[in-house]
Amino acid sequence: MIMKSATVREKGEVTIPAAIRKKIGLVAGSILVFELREEGILVRPAIATPVKPEQYTDFRKAEFLLNNAVDADDYRRARKDVEAFGVDPDQVPHDRPE
Repeated sequence: MIMKSATVREKGEVTIPAAIRKKIGLVAGSILVFELREEGILVRPAIATPVKPEQYTDFRKAEFLLNNAVDADDYRRARKDVEAFGVDPDQVPHDRPE
């Protein structure tokens, strides 16, 4: 067992001692999970797997634009952007802002 101490700095930053980082393979950019437990804080490496980004079609982008319009002006701009994709905004299911 390796036991080391560290000081919490003003912004909550803590440097994990080098011996511990090396032992568990932490490198710059490693993701950690902090779990509050009754006996204290458990800090452990997170397991992150890359996710293939979704390829959005122009129709799907049109749905996002039209559904995320926050007011009438934004909605008009979204319609123009959708038309520029070559998609008819009236054929895309969406809610119109009030």
